[in-house]
Amino acid sequence: MTTLTVSDGCVVLTGAGSGLGRAMAVALTARGFTVFGFGRTPGALRETHAQCHGGAFYPVAQDVADSVSVAEEIDRIEADHGPIALLINNAATYPKVDFLEASASDFMAVVNTNLGGMVNCSHAVLRHMAERGRGRVLNVATFADLNPLPTSSAYSVSKGAARILTRALVADLGDRFPDIVIGDWMPGMLKTRMGIPDGLPPEVSAEWGVALALWADPALNGTTFEQNTEVLPPIGLKGKIKALLTGKRRKPRVIG
Repeated sequence: MTTLTVSDGCVVLTGAGSGLGRAMAVALTARGFTVFGFGRTPGALRETHAQCHGGAFYPVAQDVADSVSVAEEIDRIEADHGPIALLINNAATYPKVDFLEASASDFMAVVNTNLGGMVNCSHAVLRHMAERGRGRVLNVATFADLNPLPTSSAYSVSKGAARILTRALVADLGDRFPDIVIGDWMPGMLKTRMGIPDGLPPEVSAEWGVALALWADPALNGTTFEQNTEVLPPIGLKGKIKALLTGKRRKPRVIG
C-alpha cells in the first residue's frame, strides 16, 4: 500500500477554521505534517493553530472562491515550502434557506464556494502535481444531490456538481498521471455547526479521512468512500449473474 509521508511534501486543507477541517488539521499535524489551512476567518484559524501539535499549522486567510488569489497562494507555498503532496478540498457553506427566499446571487455565492472553491484549489495544485507526476487530492463530498432536503437547494446542487468534477478530473488526468490519485470521501452526519446535534464527533471521522487522504494507492483513483468504507459502483445484471456463478463478488475496501 502506498502511503504519503512527511518527506513527500506538505498539505493544503481548505475549510480549516472549524468542525471537520479543524479536526483533520489536528490529526495531520499530530502525524508530523506541515499543513496550510485555508479559511475565511483569521480568528477561527488561530484557534485551529492553537490545537495543532507535532507538525506545523500555517493559517492562511483565503476565500477559495477567489481563483486568482488561490493560484497565487498555491504558487507561493510551492516556492517557499516545497511540494504540495496532498490537497483536501473541505471548504463548504450550507445556508438553510428556501429557494424563493434567497436571491439568485445568494444561490451562486454558495456554488462559487462549494464547487468553485474546489475547482480553484484543484486547478492550482494539480498544475504542480502534474509536473512531478504524483500527488493526492481528496474531495469531501456528500449524497445531498440524490435526495435534497428542503431549504438546501444551493448546497445540494453545488455538492452534487463537485462529485461530477471528481469524476471529470479522473477522466482527464487518470491515464496520463496514474500516480495523481483523486477521489471522494463522505464523512457522514457530523456533530458540527453544519451537521446535526447527535452526529458523529468530527474527531472520529477525521481519523478516517486523514487515513484515506494519506492512502495514495493508484488503485484508489476515482473511488468514493463513506466514513471508513468504500462505496462500490453499481453493477449491471450481467455482472450480478457472473458474480453469482463464479462466487467472486468484489468486497469494499475498509480504512483501518
